[in-house]
Amino acid sequence: MTPRPATASARSVDEYRDTVAALLAPLAARPDEQAPVPEALGRTLAADVVSPIDLPVFRNSAMDGYAVRAADVAVAPVTLPVAGVVAAGKPGTDALPAGSALKVMTGAPMPPGADCVVPVEDVRAGEGRIVVERGRGRGEFVREAGTDVRAGELVARAGTVLAPRHIAALAAVGLPTVPVLSRLRAVCITTGDELQPAGAVLAPGQIYNSNGIALAAALRADGVEVVDVAHSTDDPAVFTTVLRAATAVADVVFTSGGVSKGDFEVVKDVLGPLGGTFGSVAVQPGGPQGYTVVDEVPVLSFPGNPVSTMVSYAVFARPAVRALAGLPELVSGETTLLTALRSPAGRRQYLRGLLTEDGVEVISGPGSHLIAAMAWADVLVDVPAEVTSLAAGVPVRILSL
Repeated sequence: MTPRPATASARSVDEYRDTVAALLAPLAARPDEQAPVPEALGRTLAADVVSPIDLPVFRNSAMDGYAVRAADVAVAPVTLPVAGVVAAGKPGTDALPAGSALKVMTGAPMPPGADCVVPVEDVRAGEGRIVVERGRGRGEFVREAGTDVRAGELVARAGTVLAPRHIAALAAVGLPTVPVLSRLRAVCITTGDELQPAGAVLAPGQIYNSNGIALAAALRADGVEVVDVAHSTDDPAVFTTVLRAATAVADVVFTSGGVSKGDFEVVKDVLGPLGGTFGSVAVQPGGPQGYTVVDEVPVLSFPGNPVSTMVSYAVFARPAVRALAGLPELVSGETTLLTALRSPAGRRQYLRGLLTEDGVEVISGPGSHLIAAMAWADVLVDVPAEVTSLAAGVPVRILSL
């Protein structure tokens, strides 16, 4: 006898989010990896990183000017002979003769004996000599070795999401690679005979395949490596082939469509006999949900309406995915509702909203097909399951998109 899919009674949003988090939790054990510093933007450091060198590496000039002894320019104006030129990148080992100056470029090594730099703007240069018109004190325009960071000191902490400023610091201390959390590898599978690729001429009954592209974009934004965006027809044999290819290369698989109560629910029909759990969550949009482990790979199955897919990911999967990537939670909080609304009893509703200085405005209806309207939203308005109506002006919870 072929086993039937396990069917759970309607779960709460919080309960199902916890179920998804537990399903994905074993992925935290994946090994760290070394990332080349130039390619590490947006990656999360897996360990503290310390500098292998002092920075600056050596005493150098902070200005184009003349290296001098402060005592020789204490009273200005004063005329000094120019003993030579030190360019950036040169050893600069010649000591500065007393009572003279050495021309230095920005970043050039400070010659032994020199303790300040007079900028070019403060001198009149002549034949082999300069007239210093403004004196400088000891240490002015001199960068001492190690004043930025010392060898062995911390450059960036474990858990840091590397921004351009971190990349700059890591490159400056000469690190070729840094330890980072390895990226989750994901495959997105959309299902449905009606789905066609962008650019195709649509026949009657056909629509463009947006869900796979949208899911992949959401995953990449949350630090995931999307290995493939695949599509299956409603043929169980085709879906089985696509699924097996996905689990062979992915840490986690996301499917869209085929999980409801219709006649052609290919995801449910194939994954149910493999131990999949399918049922309803008390939420709108995104009620039908499913999860399975196939070949030791978790498979999360979302409903196929475009808004349902995106809201399902944002509400149920994104918190765990971002945590596994070492990324901070997206901002949620409370604000003032600017638009009166109604909500179905017994379902926690997530409406698309636009955040303003005054509060949040609901900008589209609850329909799970209104994906173009969702593009104008930047938050989800979280309406509790027991609430059936809200007046404008009351506080509501929001979740950032």
